[in-house]
Amino acid sequence: MAGLAFVVPGRLDQITGGYIYDRRVVGRLREIGRAVEVVELPGRYPEPDAEAFAAAAALLDRADAPLCIDGLALAAFDGLPAHPHRARAIVLVHHPLAQETGLDAAAVERFRAIERRLLTACRGVICPSPASAAGVGEYGVQAERIRIVPPGLDHPVPMSGAERTGPLRLLSVGTVTPRKGHLLLVRALARLAASDWRLTILGSLERNPETAALLRETVARTGLGDRVILAGEWPPARLAEAYRAADLFVLPSYHEGYGMAYTEAMAFGLPIIGTTAGAIADTVPPSAGLLVPPGDEAALASALGRLIGDAALRRSLAAGALAAAGRLPGWDETGDRFAAALDALMA
Repeated sequence: MAGLAFVVPGRLDQITGGYIYDRRVVGRLREIGRAVEVVELPGRYPEPDAEAFAAAAALLDRADAPLCIDGLALAAFDGLPAHPHRARAIVLVHHPLAQETGLDAAAVERFRAIERRLLTACRGVICPSPASAAGVGEYGVQAERIRIVPPGLDHPVPMSGAERTGPLRLLSVGTVTPRKGHLLLVRALARLAASDWRLTILGSLERNPETAALLRETVARTGLGDRVILAGEWPPARLAEAYRAADLFVLPSYHEGYGMAYTEAMAFGLPIIGTTAGAIADTVPPSAGLLVPPGDEAALASALGRLIGDAALRRSLAAGALAAAGRLPGWDETGDRFAAALDALMA
């Protein structure tokens, strides 16, 4: 193994923000001449099974190059603190595992203990946002061993901004899991049944079947089956089509380590409705959207009602979204900053 071993749980081509980040960074590292081998670990994550533990142990035993481990796979590397390779291991923490929504108290404490033990043992940590870096710091990782490298953004040609007729088209992009808040969104929209809107939810319905089933049941129970489309997972190349067809982006997440879907929506000039959880407030400025407390159904319904009923406010926030997106880095800059972070942490 030469160069850098970039370790991901499962296939790298999965369609989530974290895997997109990983792919774009790997691609840029290779473009600038870095030797990178992608190691796709088999097994179950983030709660590792026997196959995952065995794959991680085998990688540690054979590795002859620095490791960059996606934090989703971290729990499988229980042997890292005692292994000589710990001095050449960097962990990419999109957001701490213990901050995932829907965990019971025992699982939260278990992940906290795992992350505290393993993150303090490795060489350094790279995070996409100050919020994720703060979470890592709470485990006792010194600030000089943490680097922040925000995701990049493809800057599309802005839409014309012409007013469209018909129902207001709402778009939500995110894997259907408890953390993304889709159940809350449907309940909030049920309060606005008298308004003229349609919602499309783009995101995998397979990763968390229990949440997907609850979402379908909630849509049916609220009588919104003809107004809410559960479109499933679309490849990244098709997402532009969805953003261009929308009038408003909404994703009421309970936590985000960064929130790439928000910046993608901003780049298409969509006004945003999100929450104040995690890094979202750092990602979406007040000029681009309305942010409400996570889990607050009434506040979410109020924000939706304001934007659905106020075209002038939508136009103002759309302009703010485009301006904010224009200040964000492209993916080449992100990859270059990632390379610099690796060099600094390994120095």
